[in-house]
Amino acid sequence: MTTISLVTGGSRGLGRNTALSIARAGGDVVFTYHSRADDARQVVAEIAALGRKAIALQLNSGAVATFPAFVDQLRGVLRDTWQRDTLDHLVNNAGHGEHASIAETTEAQFDRLVDVHFKGVFFLTGALLPLLADGGRIVNLSSGLTRTSIPGYAAYAAAKGAVEVLTRYLAKELGARGIAVNTVAPGAIETDFGGGAVRDNPDLNRLLAGMTALGRVGVADDIGPMIASLLAPGNRWVTAQRIEVSGGQAI
Repeated sequence: MTTISLVTGGSRGLGRNTALSIARAGGDVVFTYHSRADDARQVVAEIAALGRKAIALQLNSGAVATFPAFVDQLRGVLRDTWQRDTLDHLVNNAGHGEHASIAETTEAQFDRLVDVHFKGVFFLTGALLPLLADGGRIVNLSSGLTRTSIPGYAAYAAAKGAVEVLTRYLAKELGARGIAVNTVAPGAIETDFGGGAVRDNPDLNRLLAGMTALGRVGVADDIGPMIASLLAPGNRWVTAQRIEVSGGQAI
């Protein structure tokens, strides 16, 4: 039976690459987008060209009050598109960056990060558990910044650290249902994340490449296929793990 994966933040960056990687591996995808409807339609078209089904749904991943309506919408999509009432995988990818020292971080910046990266992940996952099939998978996205400390990312990294703890608790609580839950922590990646700093700043790119065992920074194609492989049947015995995908950054 074809698998159905829900990927949050799938219209760009790592989420887009993950959705396409799942489709290349033979799965169908529902993905969310915040405001980039044109980008979302393009991803749907690319997945269709691979011979797989894709549905894009709008969602603000930090707006917990909207989650019940989103779950109802998703339930309808599963029924109408796949004649199913469950999905197989959840990838909590949606996110954004804020760069500021601890002294300069505003409460608004802090709240945005926590709402999207931790509170949203916590409550969206809980709301989706009735739709997640027994034996399914959850992958939460974290960051290499929970292991190494770079000034300016304290609030972001702290929110991601909370997600890593949440992952272990989810694995414990959902183990009886056969649901595996893991964290994937990318290192420095060339995307538009954080204003595209790693991609567009040659000096920063060289600095980070020099800190990485494999001699370069990452690209989206280093992450999406890895997440897709973690959802594959062969990884059924991996759970409660933080898996860093960084090319050996700062080891």
